[in-house]
Amino acid sequence: MTTFKIFLELIRIIILFFIIGCVMWGCVKLIYTSLGINVDGSYAGWLGGIAIYSLLFVLYRNKLQFSGFYNGPYRQKLSPKSTTTFITISFFLLLLPLFWRPDF
Repeated sequence: MTTFKIFLELIRIIILFFIIGCVMWGCVKLIYTSLGINVDGSYAGWLGGIAIYSLLFVLYRNKLQFSGFYNGPYRQKLSPKSTTTFITISFFLLLLPLFWRPDF
């Protein structure tokens, strides 16, 4: 039964990251486009994707893992220092294309 719960949790993670990630990327791309920044085919798109998935990782580890199928012994929140570090780096990566516009 535990293996099935782990499988269901993995499916849940994939679906959550895909759906929430797509929505977040749509919002970020809309903001970038309204500011005149084209992220298609540049490193800015990769930086935004890394930032979004870092934020999703923090969200999952601090909130979403406690409402899922799996109730294993290793479920714990990220430390406040780790949470702050991930969020700070993510926002820095999201703001980076505003100031650094490589023309490739």
